[in-house]
Amino acid sequence: MKEEGRLFRRKDGKYLIYLPKDLAEDSMFPFKGSESIFVKISFKLGDTKLVIEKWEEPKSKGLNPYSGFS
Repeated sequence: MKEEGRLFRRKDGKYLIYLPKDLAEDSMFPFKGSESIFVKISFKLGDTKLVIEKWEEPKSKGLNPYSGFS
């Protein structure tokens, strides 16, 4: 499935990636059953593609990498 989304900057300086509802609710969409999940986003220098993967917060050290963000 292919849909168009949007990357935009909010007034508070944070960035948000918008996914169309039809894409996110498609039966083949890889992230299911959650209102909000942590993701890891990566890219290769010079490329125009983003890779978004589900990310599990490390439980062993109890550190939250997002603790500096609000």
